[in-house]
Amino acid sequence: MVSKNQKKLIKSLHQKKYRKQHGLFVAEGKKVIKELLAANLKLHSLFTLEAEIFDVSTVLECRVTEEELKQISFLTTPQVALAVFYIPEFKKTNSSGLILALDDVRDPGNLGTIIRLCDWFGIQDLVCSLQTVDCYNPKVIQATMGSITRININYVNLKDFLTLKTPNFRIFGTFMNGNSIYTEKLPKDAIVIMGNEANGISEDIQNLIENRITIPQFGVNQETESLNVATATAIVLSEFRRS
Repeated sequence: MVSKNQKKLIKSLHQKKYRKQHGLFVAEGKKVIKELLAANLKLHSLFTLEAEIFDVSTVLECRVTEEELKQISFLTTPQVALAVFYIPEFKKTNSSGLILALDDVRDPGNLGTIIRLCDWFGIQDLVCSLQTVDCYNPKVIQATMGSITRININYVNLKDFLTLKTPNFRIFGTFMNGNSIYTEKLPKDAIVIMGNEANGISEDIQNLIENRITIPQFGVNQETESLNVATATAIVLSEFRRS
């Protein structure tokens, strides 16, 4: 049975300020929870219809009914289990390799997909501006499908981060007008910046970008204004890795 205090805690974790206050986040679904447990993230509590599918301490586990799971779930259709995990400590960003930076990406689904793309393309470091959606937002966690455990994510003042970068990094930014990514020479050590869904890269950050790149449009329909940021990220990371 889920207590009133447990329900109150879980519901509060929908908001960033309470996730930060408690140092906790919510994950839902068998696959996601198993991925987080396999990565040795510290479990706070587990609420499940099928206790036997998780190898966790009975002290942290609570069997619930479908109705109780609906009451605490953030999903329209609850998925067998909901778990509360402790937010792990952030690790320092690497000083070499390919780093992806996000400037004010607001959509949780986009961020979740981008984290999965980082996992797929072997990008260890994802740097987010302070305005970018929280990576422990329940919708982001759901969209990552466990990939969040394998990516080092840091929230920083992006302008300061780029200003203080080590000399070996070249800074690339994605724009509607720039050099074609298919013809540009793409280095091994680079910071690639993706901008906000509606407004692109902010002016302050634009001034720090050394190389403007674009994904050329081949279609003749000029009504297509731009690509979704997650879709564009997939193409950009693929080209950097192919180079």
